[in-house]
Amino acid sequence: MQAVACQSLSEIVPFSFSHSTHLLNEGGRVTMPRVTPHNPSAMTTKDIVYIALFAAIMAALAVVPPITLATGVPISAQALGPMLAGAVLGARRGALSMVLFLVLVAAGLPLLVGGRGGISAFAGPTAGFLISWPIAAFVIGLLVERNWARLNFALAFAIIFVSSVVIMYGIGNAWLSYSAPMSYLKATIAAGPFLPGDLLKSVLAALVAVTVKRSYPIIRVRPAVQPAR
Repeated sequence: MQAVACQSLSEIVPFSFSHSTHLLNEGGRVTMPRVTPHNPSAMTTKDIVYIALFAAIMAALAVVPPITLATGVPISAQALGPMLAGAVLGARRGALSMVLFLVLVAAGLPLLVGGRGGISAFAGPTAGFLISWPIAAFVIGLLVERNWARLNFALAFAIIFVSSVVIMYGIGNAWLSYSAPMSYLKATIAAGPFLPGDLLKSVLAALVAVTVKRSYPIIRVRPAVQPAR
């Protein structure tokens, strides 16, 4: 009778037992197994690898030669990093990869465009743009995650371009107007010639994000739980 009870209960309860191997003890009482709950927010080894990888990509983008547009404005590739990090890794990992990169810069590593590094980089006129990178990566990643099921190139481009312009230019121009000093309007006008470059970088980031989603999706979005009727 006990063997039958064990068999039927084992069919009903579909999880592995961590501490109890028998549901019925010697006294005939039911002993429920101890189940260790899964923590979805826990950082895995794969997460750490992705974060370190995109911090390294940010460093590599610093040595890419600037591209001069027809307007004569040189466009650096490093601002592409936060766009890619958020769109490919998602909100949390994308933001953490940018935080890791900035920590390395603050520690003195010459990882910024022009070989700059050190804590002094966060006191210059472009410090606001540096600070905006983790925030931009987080917002881009969050919007990509929330629209993951229907994400295509057009939607990815809109998310990346609008988020990066609003956040990077918003924070960057605010700091520039404070440190220059100049009015916020003048700082915004001064940054205007760089918009075509950010447009091109948003196109590239959207292409990469959609390609990664189709071939090797890194972002894993759990399906929404339907309410019981």
